[in-house]
Amino acid sequence: MDNETFRRYGHEFVDWLADYFENIEDYPVKSRVTPGEILSQIPLSPPKTGEDMSEIFRDFKEVVMPGITHWQHPGWFAYFPANNSPASVLAEMLTAGLGAQCMIWQTSPAASELEERMMEWLRDMIALPSGMSGVIQDTASTATLCALLTAREVKTDFRTNEEGSSGDLRVYASSETHSSIEKGVKIAGYGKENVVYIDTDENFAMIPSLLQEAIESDIKSGKIPTCVVGTLGTTSSMGMDPLEEIGNICRKYNIWLHVDAAYAGTAALVPELRGFMKGAEMADSFVFNPHKWMLTNFDCSAYFVKDPEALVRTFEIHPEYLKTAADQKVKNYRDWGIQLGRRFRALKLWFVIRSYGLEGLQAMVKEHVGLTRQFLELLESDTRFEVLAPVQLTLVCFRYNPGGLDEETLEEVNRSLLEKVNGSGEVFLTHTTLKGRYAIRLSVGQRNTSLRQINKVWELISQHAGD
Repeated sequence: MDNETFRRYGHEFVDWLADYFENIEDYPVKSRVTPGEILSQIPLSPPKTGEDMSEIFRDFKEVVMPGITHWQHPGWFAYFPANNSPASVLAEMLTAGLGAQCMIWQTSPAASELEERMMEWLRDMIALPSGMSGVIQDTASTATLCALLTAREVKTDFRTNEEGSSGDLRVYASSETHSSIEKGVKIAGYGKENVVYIDTDENFAMIPSLLQEAIESDIKSGKIPTCVVGTLGTTSSMGMDPLEEIGNICRKYNIWLHVDAAYAGTAALVPELRGFMKGAEMADSFVFNPHKWMLTNFDCSAYFVKDPEALVRTFEIHPEYLKTAADQKVKNYRDWGIQLGRRFRALKLWFVIRSYGLEGLQAMVKEHVGLTRQFLELLESDTRFEVLAPVQLTLVCFRYNPGGLDEETLEEVNRSLLEKVNGSGEVFLTHTTLKGRYAIRLSVGQRNTSLRQINKVWELISQHAGD
């Protein structure tokens, strides 16, 4: 492709994206294709000669687009959001065009130094301690794995990297913790059997007294308590673990405290919403995802540590071909995580923060929290429905319960209700199970969601309830 053709299609693609943003409500939120439908339209073998971009773009619209579930649709109430924004998309275009591989300072000084400053901005924006240092990871799952590995090395005086794991190290998390914790534990060599799940209270938050009992029991049996994962905003119910109490226990027993605030961390941009962060200053590591609620498209996960030397010592490598004269003066982020090769993720973060400003981001968060409260009022005005978890920030867990139905029947009728609501194509919600009870989850956080969509989703829910 010559430069003039690239220029022409670049303009065409931007125009298409602008139209997509403007008309996204014309699409059903959830893709309606059946398994294998897209695959059947893609040739079994690649083309022998290059094809014209007009044909490729046509197939994008006709083959790919029907199989897209539209996360940027204002009727998106599923999972948690994975927002983008025009500023972030434009920055990603520049990142792709530059094609920089940002593994060390020398390979792109601007990428390294912009990342360093953006992490300082984010740290201060959510009121983490000024002594914490940050790095951009791809996802919270990767950040948590980094925490588990660093905790492992600190506990074993960095011998595990040399000798392998003994199988005696223990990790603790609430029974509501994210599945990435178990996955990280397996990858890090702790062993699945060394994850200790702590029961939660009526608010789906870890019970600190049970954590302490588990730690003391392990010590007596010769196990080595190594890491506690506290969660601020569990996926199922937005449960908030009591970090201050957990942090005091970790200090008492010299255990690494990692805090997973993947979605909820963005709410800490707003001072009056920061109550759930009490005790976060006691964390050894902390992660939240700007790519969820902070308008920065996937992937961009902000990972902070109190002791960057421990992180670097866990991951550092010194092959001759990567040594440079600047190494002692700069941060080489290849040593701050698992990946050697790194994308220029800081650019889109810089674009978003400058484009919206702190006040604009705070206004977005407050609007979504307000919309959630408005939905809750509608829900509570109808006695056929019950709320199954405390409403924290922007998540409501509820079910239709007209009375007189057993748990098995309640699950059946709520599954049916969810299918009918999602079948409209106008909104998309998901489900979970809370202490054995089937619950419908409504998560407010998509950039363009307004009161109109709140009223629409309530109209669909109340209309199909009892069908």
